[in-house]
Formats: sequence, C-alpha cells, structure tokens
Amino acid sequence: MSTGSRTAFCHDSVEQGGVGRICRCFHGWQESPGGHDRLRIVEVLSLNIKIQSRPDLLLLLSLLLAILLTPALNRVSWSRLILAAVTFVPIVLSVIRLAQIKRWVWPSVLLALANVIFVVAGNTFPSPTLTGIRWASLAAFFGLTAAGLFSYLRNSRTVAQAELYTAVNIYLLLGLLWATIYLAIDAFSPGSIRMGGDPADRQTELLYFSLITLSTVGYGDIVPLSGTARIVTALEGVTGVLYIATTVALLVSRFRNEIWEQRGTDKSKSYDYDK
Repeated sequence: MSTGSRTAFCHDSVEQGGVGRICRCFHGWQESPGGHDRLRIVEVLSLNIKIQSRPDLLLLLSLLLAILLTPALNRVSWSRLILAAVTFVPIVLSVIRLAQIKRWVWPSVLLALANVIFVVAGNTFPSPTLTGIRWASLAAFFGLTAAGLFSYLRNSRTVAQAELYTAVNIYLLLGLLWATIYLAIDAFSPGSIRMGGDPADRQTELLYFSLITLSTVGYGDIVPLSGTARIVTALEGVTGVLYIATTVALLVSRFRNEIWEQRGTDKSKSYDYDK
C-alpha cells in the first residue's frame, strides 16, 4: 500500500474512531491496550503530513524565485539561459506533485518535454512562430498543473499546510499561465499589447501585467489593443476574483467541518469515559 493511500485510509479511520483499523493499515502493527497505538498513529500521521507538505513548499519557493528573478535575468543571452533553467525547476516540481496526487501525470510530462524542445529549437533557429509555440505549450502546462492541483484541493478532506501551500501555488500558476498566453499572443501577433516600460524586456513586462491583472489592480501602464488580448485580459481578471472567492469558501468549509468532527469525537470520548 502506498503512502498516499495509507494516509487517506488512516484519515478515514480516525474520523470513525477505529484505532485498530489504522493499525491494520500498517503491516506488523498490533493494537495494544494502554493507548500506545494512539500515540504511534499520531506520530506517523504527523510525519506523513510533513512529508506531503514538503513538495508543495518547494514548488511555492521555486515559483516565487522564478518570478522574482525574471527582471534580473531577462536581459542578455547568457542570463536568459539561467532564467530558463530557473523556470524549469517549478516545472519539474509540478510534475512530481502531479505524480504524487495521481492526476494527469503523462500529459504534463509530454508538455514539459515539448517546452524543452521548443526552447532549444527557438534558440537555435530564432523564429516568432517557434517562440509562440513555446509559450503556448508552457501555458498549456501551467493550466494543466493548476487544474490538477485545484482538483486535489477540492477533493481534500482536511486543511493542513499542504492544502494552504497548494492554494497559493495555484494562484501563482494562474499568473504564470496568463503571462505565457500574453507572450504567445505577442509572438504570433506583435503589437497586440502596448508595453509601458522597456519594449525589449517583454517577458518581464507581460509577467508584471499578468500578476496585476490577476489581482485586479490594473495600473493602466500596459494596455491590450487587439480584441483577442482584451478578451484574454478580461478573463484573467474574472478568474482571479472567482478563484479567491471559491478557494476561501472551500478552505473555510473544510476547516469548519474539521471543527465539528473534532467536537463530535470529543463528546463521544467523554461519553465513553462516563460509562
């Protein structure tokens, strides 16, 4: 039995108060009187929670690092290679996280490989078409990853560190998703978006534009001009608002259910002791 399935099975057993059932999900465990098994179960579940939250934390740190380093590294050719390597780290961690939650692993692997191929091809044979395809494939990867993580978050029955990290990761992935869509639009149809700063640093400008649009700030220094760019920008603003509202409601609902279940468990324990 895998760690993920054990954790899910043990979580269900805790809710039903079955300590012996939890012990049986680990080979070689025997339920013993005196409450020693309960202590061992708590230690194992705490360790499993820490292990599960670690990939989400690493993914969060890698996404923040890639966003923060984009303005500094997106200048000359050699620094852009470093930026490509830094950007590839959250891609690898995203594939690992999708593999852990068993959602759309192979499509994400294929999209990641396609992105590597088009990055190499675009640097070898500079072409707006190859550049646009590269950003489009990366946008598909970020969209797939965000959808997979949101599916995991929606089906999660607890609110722990892993779920909180996942919620932030999805938000940052949405920002990167729309940034790559804008970059693809700009590659296929130059002039669709009017830049407010350095026109040569388009990746930084459009990443900045995506993040402020997702957060519905909108300073107005970057303006979408074409119809496609305007519609995509409007969709990002709507997505940002809906995601915050949906995720907050989802997490609050899960947390409230946990409190009610805990109160029910405490009452049942008190009733057993009184008897």
